[in-house]
Amino acid sequence: MEYREFGNSGLKVSLLGFGAGHIGSPEMNETTAEKLLNQVLDQGINLIDTARSYGESERRIGQYVGHRRRDFIISTKVGYTFGDKSDWSYEATMGTVDEALKKLKSDYIDIVHLHSCEKQFLEQGEAIVALEKAKEQGKVRVIAYSGENDALSYAIESSRFGSIQCSVNIFDQRVVENQLPKAFKKGMGIIAKRPIANAVWRYPTRPEGHSHAIYWDRKQQMKINLHSLDWNELALRFAAFIPEVSTIIAGTSDINHLKKNLNILKKGPLDQEILSHIRSEFSLYGQNWEGLI
Repeated sequence: MEYREFGNSGLKVSLLGFGAGHIGSPEMNETTAEKLLNQVLDQGINLIDTARSYGESERRIGQYVGHRRRDFIISTKVGYTFGDKSDWSYEATMGTVDEALKKLKSDYIDIVHLHSCEKQFLEQGEAIVALEKAKEQGKVRVIAYSGENDALSYAIESSRFGSIQCSVNIFDQRVVENQLPKAFKKGMGIIAKRPIANAVWRYPTRPEGHSHAIYWDRKQQMKINLHSLDWNELALRFAAFIPEVSTIIAGTSDINHLKKNLNILKKGPLDQEILSHIRSEFSLYGQNWEGLI
């Protein structure tokens, strides 16, 4: 497993992180969740990314791998839907941090993101102040922002966050030349989400769902030459080896799928010819494509 510095935080994260959305699904039983989480850590993956909105995910992480807390880094997302408190208010943000601590059965959370917080609320600042206070209290190690476009740019330029999370994939590349270099220069950790763009190559016709449909449309426009690779490999190696990226997160309910992804990443970066082709195709078609939240 390759481990990388997470900005200036002092943390080291595995190249492949685990997106724990599947873990929160009511369709997954408790036994399967326990087994999968432990298998993830056994593979050397040390970043688990979750969120308040991921159903039972935080609770299951605390319940089933809480005893292995020193083996992994927790990344979660907060700031909304807390009782009768307004989203992105100081009270809602601090309340969701405290609730996450209880569910995760931990005294601290390594990385806490404001989850797709709109720019106007970032400017108002209550949510950021709450995270700063939580960090001061030792509840949070790294204050982070998860989102896209203008709000992401604001978060980077504010110099109040230690890391960011955003969509980075073959069909979502605008951040590669703009926000990622700026964040990296500021010493921020960078988590790339959706590295396989919802695997839209699976669908013979346009799928349902906002992000699935948009990525599918983008795939139809870009004329990507696979160069004898399969889509999954091309996508993973593209996102993982963008120089500024600290880690990519991928979710699955199948440990064999996870192991396959790890073996793919052992192959290292794509050849420069292939990389240039992917970047060129996006330049032709995607200059006005916004990052997908």
